Amino acid sequence: MTDGRITTAKLGADGPEVGVQGLGCMGMSFGYGPADAEASRATLERALELGVTLYDTADAYGAGENERFLASFLKAHRDEVVIATKFALSIPPDDPTRRIVRNDPPYIRRAVEASLKRLDVDVIDLYYMHRRDVNVPIEESVGTMADLVREGKVKHLGLSEVTAGELRAAHAVHPIAAVQSEWSLFSRDIEAQVVPAVRELGAALVAYSPLGRGFLAGSFARAEDLSSDDFRRRQPRFTGQNATANATLLELIRSVAKAHDATLGQIALAWAHRRAEVHDLPVIPIPGTRKPSRVEENTAATRIDLTDEQLELLDGIAAQVTGNRYADMAFTSAGRE
Repeated sequence: MTDGRITTAKLGADGPEVGVQGLGCMGMSFGYGPADAEASRATLERALELGVTLYDTADAYGAGENERFLASFLKAHRDEVVIATKFALSIPPDDPTRRIVRNDPPYIRRAVEASLKRLDVDVIDLYYMHRRDVNVPIEESVGTMADLVREGKVKHLGLSEVTAGELRAAHAVHPIAAVQSEWSLFSRDIEAQVVPAVRELGAALVAYSPLGRGFLAGSFARAEDLSSDDFRRRQPRFTGQNATANATLLELIRSVAKAHDATLGQIALAWAHRRAEVHDLPVIPIPGTRKPSRVEENTAATRIDLTDEQLELLDGIAAQVTGNRYADMAFTSAGRE
């Protein structure tokens, strides 16, 4: 690959072929402090040049602003890009800081129409249930999502942060192309039950936050270093003594990075890509960034071959991490397994 382009993988048995690394777009509009729209647009373009074709967003990112931001890019490259968006996190008009999980059919139908309009597309390539509302039968929710496929509004279905049982129940209603969950050197809870179920059903695993929201890349050392509007300030593993303890774990990654003349982030991503071989299923990490240079760095990680000895060295990191990945784990698969 002398041109630097990444290889591809398939999303599910009948899903699209996408670059083996995707791009998380949330931070371009929401969550990680102020963003530069011009730099973010340049990042989208550079990612595509390097073979990144799966672009990930959600209606909750900036209350629809991230979808609106992506619209012009999608219009310019519609046939080259697989756009994934999500529903389920409803924002109360009286409190924009809150999220209410909604999986009921009427809400799903309103959400998809709003996303289609904001993205300015005729069809959404991959439509995820962002979070699970346990008060609504998953068969009912996925049944409505399947109707959207039959109606030509959505091409493929995905689920985010679901348990193995929820995935199997959903898949019995309609094929699930991709399951999105947090998966990194710091977060490996899905390996016990979710990953085997994804493999069994022939879906792909889309790994979000493979860089531990930047902590694994060394981009910050503690939540207190971040801007006041950065949501990572509320994540337990990045605060106080948790952050101090977790920062020491980066030394193991740093030793491997030195051997490859690589960055911390590249080793974390190389490890994530190796999960495909270890677990025998398609794995598409979707690191987020707002800089073209970071996309170049991240995609270069697909060409780093970690040795068995290095993998063994990295293997024990997750068990030593202190602090949960969210303050409320009830909305993650790990909180319900």
